[in-house]
Amino acid sequence: MNNRRRPDGIDPVARSRSRRRALQAIYAWQINHASERDLIAQFAHEQAHEIADLEYFEDLVRGVLRHVAEMDAALAAHLDRTVDEVDPIERAALRIAAYELIHRPDVPYRVVINEAIDSTKRFGSEHGHTYVNGVLDKAAAVLRGVEVKK
Repeated sequence: MNNRRRPDGIDPVARSRSRRRALQAIYAWQINHASERDLIAQFAHEQAHEIADLEYFEDLVRGVLRHVAEMDAALAAHLDRTVDEVDPIERAALRIAAYELIHRPDVPYRVVINEAIDSTKRFGSEHGHTYVNGVLDKAAAVLRGVEVKK
């Protein structure tokens, strides 16, 4: 058994890799509007070459694509511009994080925010992670208010 796994069976490193792949897939979708099936097939093939949580990757991609209007509406009040004006990498990170905050209560909000920041630092603009952090701090206070107040 993999020693990185938590007692609940989740491998945090594999989850992080899944989020990075999901970020790349959502970014690609925002640019070329590929079908959900094609996106998952393309990026799942790439994931097969590294240890990642394929099931979680698929949930993130399917969830964002199927609920994009809900994600954008949840984020809109916390943005200083329209969703479409946000840098594409930052927009993808924000959409994934919004999906996790709304639909994945099993993932602590701090993990959601930290993962979005890390992904944005890796793939986004120089100060993009600061913007993502600010937006998600505000969004988490609304979407996960009870958890944030603890």
